[in-house]
Amino acid sequence: MGNRFDTGRLEAFSDGVFAIAITLLVLEISVPEDAFSNLWRGIADQWPSYLAYATSFLTIGGFWLAHHGVFRRTAYADLRLMLANLLLLMVTSFLPFPTKLVAEAIESESAERAAVIFYGATLFVASALVTAMARYVAERPELMRGPVQDELHALTRSTAPSLAFYGGILVLAVLAPQVAAFGFLAIAVLALVRARGEPEAGEQPAG
Repeated sequence: MGNRFDTGRLEAFSDGVFAIAITLLVLEISVPEDAFSNLWRGIADQWPSYLAYATSFLTIGGFWLAHHGVFRRTAYADLRLMLANLLLLMVTSFLPFPTKLVAEAIESESAERAAVIFYGATLFVASALVTAMARYVAERPELMRGPVQDELHALTRSTAPSLAFYGGILVLAVLAPQVAAFGFLAIAVLALVRARGEPEAGEQPAG
């Protein structure tokens, strides 16, 4: 097939990276020993870690669903698509670091703004890569698994709004970092709801 490659190994490798990244998130949650004298209070005080964990877990889950939506409609991958996929996996595997950073800094007046913006920028880049991959395949019938161009365009439209939301909340992060942190969680939930409603290949969307 020249510069075209079967997507089976690509999907398997990607699933492994998504699974490892999503598992590493929980390792960053802990209660300091000096809080053991009032453990319930110590557990409750870790709310920034729970917020960051839930946001990153749901976001990676949304990326995985979108990634699956693209590649179950893709028979072959060319070099550009493989490189874009590697970039997505690199950003995804990097996500535990800004997740930990925002959890630790969100209650610090001097650091919370930078931490939330850095976290949101990482999410924005990953979301942009998912959308770009869907659009790339939608414009190349030779890579598709049958006549699924309309479905790929629909998938692109379902992921693209997140880019606008991320941009708006990144602006909000300059003024109200904690509010913006909850905004990223709202985006993750919305992305999962939209992904759940995605039609199966060959099915017609409702309405």
